[in-house]
Amino acid sequence: MDISPIKDTLRIALVGDYNPDIVAHQAIPLAIDDAAAVLELVADYDWLTTSDINSSEDLIGYDAIWVVPGSPYRHPEGALIAIRYARENSIPFLGTCGGFQHAILEYARNVLGWSDAAHAETDTAGRMVIAPLTCSLVEKTDDIELRANTLIAKAYGRDAITEGYHCNYGVSDAFATELESGDLRVTGWDDAGDIRAIELVTHPFFVGTLFQHERGALAGKPVPLVQAMLRAARG
Repeated sequence: MDISPIKDTLRIALVGDYNPDIVAHQAIPLAIDDAAAVLELVADYDWLTTSDINSSEDLIGYDAIWVVPGSPYRHPEGALIAIRYARENSIPFLGTCGGFQHAILEYARNVLGWSDAAHAETDTAGRMVIAPLTCSLVEKTDDIELRANTLIAKAYGRDAITEGYHCNYGVSDAFATELESGDLRVTGWDDAGDIRAIELVTHPFFVGTLFQHERGALAGKPVPLVQAMLRAARG
């Protein structure tokens, strides 16, 4: 039986348009470094601007892909290419905020066949799967209920969490019903029942959150989902 060796050095692709003024971008390296230290491995990461990703070949060699906050992206198609590559090749994937939104968009277009699936932040036509939130979540903190026995619940070790946001867009009501069946499952909700986290159940590790859990690293807190991503990437 072929058993792949456990990797002690990982290569992580951070897909997004780096901006030192974005709080999440300040937090992400700290979150990765802390998680790597806990797991006693080395995690090297590269920031890949969305405009630099034009095909799946630009992602070859990475052990995990994190599509980071910071939308609207300069080249949204680059983010979608990265998400599709991770989904189709069982590469551990994490999407936060804009990464969560584009994971929904990629799934709608390439799995459900909604070729006109659209994001209201950047599109003016099509079926809006990502729409403006009723109430802005820019610099807000809220409670999230997690579905039991999911990757995210196992990572946190509990079924209820409190995390921070910086966003104005989420899953549209019209598309939310499409996620009630199928392989992309809703795994986190706020108190009003709005979607805050998703997982692809046919994938080893494919998790998206509207909230920016990585921000905890700025306060010196461990970031459970980053640890879980690196653990999945290590094998």
